[in-house]
Amino acid sequence: MKTLRILLIAATTLAALPAAAEKLSLAEISQYLNSFRTASGEFTQINDDGTISTGQIFIKRPGKVRFEYNPPEDMQVIADGTRVGIIDGKSNTRPEAYPLHRTPLKIILARKVDFSRERMVTGHDSDDKTTTVRAQDPDNPEYGSLELVFTANPVELRQWVVDDGSGSRTTVVLGDLETGVRLDDDAFVIPGVGADRIDR
Repeated sequence: MKTLRILLIAATTLAALPAAAEKLSLAEISQYLNSFRTASGEFTQINDDGTISTGQIFIKRPGKVRFEYNPPEDMQVIADGTRVGIIDGKSNTRPEAYPLHRTPLKIILARKVDFSRERMVTGHDSDDKTTTVRAQDPDNPEYGSLELVFTANPVELRQWVVDDGSGSRTTVVLGDLETGVRLDDDAFVIPGVGADRIDR
């Protein structure tokens, strides 16, 4: 059943993609990501175990992102610029927090995205409809990698896959992103997490 739901999501996403397009250059992709500071939209998350979640994503570069999950999930994932916090509303424990720089997401949350940086891009492919870029922290490849899928005309980020470095992969399929939205910094505060709550 989980496999069927994943296939249905993938089929719906592919059907909505535009006709054949040329492979996007790394410069075009970097320029697109640097063209906006804020964005929001809906997402579907496919976890490594096949479970599926949906919700809303809010991005405020540099360094900030917020995932709000829809019921029956009661969870948020928030990056506040230096840390990533996981808030489980069903748990009585305090949120877990990890350094943002140890996660692949920091690549697209950077103040300036530059895929021309040496040893950052490990793959750059096209299937005539989408362009896929695989990137990592060139100084710390052990932190994992990020696989980004873009469409052209206009350039848009459609999907990413996070590999945490241990073999676990999480796929996030994005709906249409609205860019240039107003987002308050208060939305990116990790509740109950102080500066001393970071697992370095």
